[in-house]
Amino acid sequence: MGGPPVSPGLRDVFVLTGAGISAESGLGTFRDPDGLWRRFDPMRLATPEAFADAPEEVHAFYNLRRQGARAAAPNAAHAALVRLEAGLAARGGRLFLCTQNVDDLHERAGATAVVHMHGELMRARCIACGQGLPWAEDLSVETACPACGQRGGMRPDVVWFGEMPLHLEAIAQALDTSDLFVAIGTSGAVYPAAGFVARARAAGIPTHEINLAPSDTAGLFAQATYGPATQAVPDFVDGLLQTIGGPPS
Repeated sequence: MGGPPVSPGLRDVFVLTGAGISAESGLGTFRDPDGLWRRFDPMRLATPEAFADAPEEVHAFYNLRRQGARAAAPNAAHAALVRLEAGLAARGGRLFLCTQNVDDLHERAGATAVVHMHGELMRARCIACGQGLPWAEDLSVETACPACGQRGGMRPDVVWFGEMPLHLEAIAQALDTSDLFVAIGTSGAVYPAAGFVARARAAGIPTHEINLAPSDTAGLFAQATYGPATQAVPDFVDGLLQTIGGPPS
């Protein structure tokens, strides 16, 4: 399926990213045949109940993920979206970068405004006082909250199964006012994000999927590009910037 069905007047682009954009940086996906949830039981590691019942086990899993994220580096797909952000801004437009990922590779690539709908691995939150703060080190049941001093209540500031995704109002507003919706590296299996393409399509917004293989919602996209993210995303961004072209507004 061909290039982006957009006009030179395009200004605002909504990009949704999933685990597939970080896979070539060495971070595992979740629902692929060798994904994390094929090897680990999410009900034992990624729910509030799991944390209440076995916090040491949950902490060990997320400490390993945090260590892996620290060791990973942004790839060419992350860098391409930074170029897209700059190119749109130079023309008076906007990139709304919404990610399902909890890693910080978009930020480390240079993205300036990333909306993490599933939280951030490099943040922690205290269940006693509610304080959230940046956190790059390991957590344990002995970790004291810097705000209230209580031990045992510091958890990864991520959205677990059974919890509500974050920033949904801002996400809906940005999607409804965008000129193009692009999903990159997503499975199309996790709601509400999997429903974004249907919402965009109902509003008459052009849609494009970029993925290694068709997602569960591939049939709803008007256009698609399939291949490794480090190749497909830079090629798409180059084509999009060339299409909208012209001098900055």
